[in-house]
Amino acid sequence: MQASFRLLLKIRYLLEAGLVGLFLIQALRYLIGALYARVSSASVFPAVNPDLVDPSLPGLIAPNVVSSEITLLVYLIALPILALLLGRFRALLILAAVGVAIGRALMNISVSITMPASAAITIGCALLYLALIIRWRPRTLPYLFVYGFAADQVLRAIGNTLDPSTQASYVQPQLILSGLLLGLALLNFFRQDADERAETRHLLTFWSGLGLGGLLFLEISLLALPNAVAGRANTDYTRFVPLLLIATLLPIVPQIREWGKVFIGIFDASLRGWAWMLLVALLVVIGTRFSGTIAGVALVIAQFCVSMMWWWLIRPQAEKERSFSGLWVTFSALVLTLFLVFDLFTYEYAYVREFSARLAFLNDIIPPLIRGFRGLGLGVILLSVFIAALPMLQGQRRIPWKGGTIIQSVLGILVITLISGGAAFAARPIVVTPVRDTETLNIATYNIHAGYNEFFHYDLEAIAQTIAASTANVVLLQEVEIARSTSFGVDQALWLARRLGMDTRFYATNEGLQGLAVLSRVPIIFDDGTLLTSVGQQTGLQRVQIQPDEQEITLYNTWLGVLVEGVDDRTISDQEQDQRRQLDQIFGIMNFHNPNFRLRRVVLGGTFHNVPDSELIQQVRSIGFTTAFDDPAFAAPTFQVTFWQTSIGRRARLDYLWVLGMSNLRAGVVDTHASDHRLAIVELGIRR
Repeated sequence: MQASFRLLLKIRYLLEAGLVGLFLIQALRYLIGALYARVSSASVFPAVNPDLVDPSLPGLIAPNVVSSEITLLVYLIALPILALLLGRFRALLILAAVGVAIGRALMNISVSITMPASAAITIGCALLYLALIIRWRPRTLPYLFVYGFAADQVLRAIGNTLDPSTQASYVQPQLILSGLLLGLALLNFFRQDADERAETRHLLTFWSGLGLGGLLFLEISLLALPNAVAGRANTDYTRFVPLLLIATLLPIVPQIREWGKVFIGIFDASLRGWAWMLLVALLVVIGTRFSGTIAGVALVIAQFCVSMMWWWLIRPQAEKERSFSGLWVTFSALVLTLFLVFDLFTYEYAYVREFSARLAFLNDIIPPLIRGFRGLGLGVILLSVFIAALPMLQGQRRIPWKGGTIIQSVLGILVITLISGGAAFAARPIVVTPVRDTETLNIATYNIHAGYNEFFHYDLEAIAQTIAASTANVVLLQEVEIARSTSFGVDQALWLARRLGMDTRFYATNEGLQGLAVLSRVPIIFDDGTLLTSVGQQTGLQRVQIQPDEQEITLYNTWLGVLVEGVDDRTISDQEQDQRRQLDQIFGIMNFHNPNFRLRRVVLGGTFHNVPDSELIQQVRSIGFTTAFDDPAFAAPTFQVTFWQTSIGRRARLDYLWVLGMSNLRAGVVDTHASDHRLAIVELGIRR
């Protein structure tokens, strides 16, 4: 009875730590995407003519606002250093918890403080809390991260990969959770457990600070997101939601940790960390360089291994040893930031501009270096694996994985079973009502700009409403992301498909998480894709076959290279040559699939980044493709921005739908500002 009572006492500590962990992770994920958007918006602000901007169009942020938010974030990230001076005062622990609860609540409440600033408050106070529990409750530290990432996965399963806690409708649940954290913090402060008073002091070392930053990057960018695992491994998202959740939570079972201790004890003390690191690295390579179930399972096992590594971050403090844990917690945030910057340029390498005249001497060094991140996504992840394993490499004298009672193991397994089962139910696919045996078909193409409008305001719901308003049965999407940190970790194709009651297929062109997608209410019977030669941004050609009647229709979805001055060291003429080379490859691929287009019923669509009277578009017409947009009655621009100048101007038609073997009945453009492109749609007669 006494043991059970003590177990209940410990649960309240774990709940408090788990809530702090959840709020920290939610704020981190939000702030990464928000800062990317706001910095991007502020960078175009000087070029904007206010007279041309629709005042109702959201997203435009002045540079001074963003600068203030970043300055606040820098100060708040330094909060853990307070633990060096005031860490001996236990009251600071409750103040940190209160700060986390209030900061997280402010993210959902419309007040004068901005949402990014509220997220920064949450992160700063959570890091301070982290530095303090290393001193006062070190045994709860691993659970803060394990429970935090697990709860984040559950919420994202409910929201179809979009975190519902950042939505306006989440105010009431968030107030309840923040209130619960406040209540637990007060209870745990005033009813201190005897075990807490007798707890051995622990500390975070310099190497552990590095490791914490590496672990956070691994989890945030890949291993703790089921849709990122599914995207990298090119496998089914729904199947891997419960599997990844189980892998995340298994280390809370004492018997699992005991078995892990037995396994790693096989190795010599000097080799244990290396063995574990190489195992994780091998699993990550398999998961990202192969595809299918085996690759997905490899990443799930890697997540289990990484989740076990939280126990290695801290070690007991020697009698006369001084702790600098607060400093190294702040340092870990800087390490995470550095990895996120590296990861950013593995996708954005093609848009690096030259420096102005004042810094022109750096143009031969910095821009080529940043552009060199192309194709280094796996390299950045493997570097983070090595950094994350540093605490294990240094901790040769002890194995922190300890077992527990049978009751604890049984309860742990029960909790994992219930949570993973609930997440699996929440993530189950929807039933799509098929469109068949129709005489006409509405097909659209839409460049969604990763969910951002021209001023980098992120609104997937506006994208969904645009598609719904178009009445399209099939939509070809470009610039789609399915788990990038800068787009808030959302699988945009899956979320849009489930929001609109459609089926979806995604083809990755860059690092497994960025590419092309097709949404369809018509049954999909086949899909694949091919990468195209790309000097700039890597792109490709997606093929999807749909079957509205007895014969299929083949859809080809693409995104050709951009024509923009100053983003690299190539001229517009060089960029146009890239486009023509890519178009020649597309025709070669299409001819290989269907020699001389004998089967007909083909749609070629996407973003071509060139105007109707260009040689590139004339080449498409010469093959025999037709489009209703050639009719002046239907001609309309599909690209319209107010802040930058391309070679074709600020207003042009860049998105096309070309048809073979079907009649063009009518066409149109849905003029909304959800993206920097407009949705173009054609009505096709599909009866022979």
